[in-house]
Amino acid sequence: MGALLTKLVASMLMYWKYAMAAMAVIAVAAGAITWWALEGHEVVVIHTISAAGSPRATRVWVADEGGFSWIEAATPERPFYRDLLTNPRVELDRHGQRSRYLAEPIPNPDGHRQIRQLLAPKYGIADCWIGLLQDTSRSQAIRLQPSAD
Repeated sequence: MGALLTKLVASMLMYWKYAMAAMAVIAVAAGAITWWALEGHEVVVIHTISAAGSPRATRVWVADEGGFSWIEAATPERPFYRDLLTNPRVELDRHGQRSRYLAEPIPNPDGHRQIRQLLAPKYGIADCWIGLLQDTSRSQAIRLQPSAD
């Protein structure tokens, strides 16, 4: 009976090791897919200033329409979104250049609908993948108007 129990425990440990290895492979693959989804397409950096005066740099997706650049805050709680509500003067790094803008949040539901219509076709499957990980049903559209100052 002892030998049978020893074999059973050894067999269970072997399956446990395989299950853990499979989970590790899945986790690495999911991480790689997520990195590709977030960084595999055009990503820009928006520079904002917090209410306390601290600079913040945030990587975001961007789309263009009507002569404006548009970005999205996945939720209204995103720190960069809170920053631009306090101080709408922002800078955007895009194509190796930094430009100044006035950030104009577009009210929902129209803003949400607009930004989703712009980002979904541009980012395609990456947008779908990120949608599985982040609920964007409350996302906020921000239209960036070029600023001279």
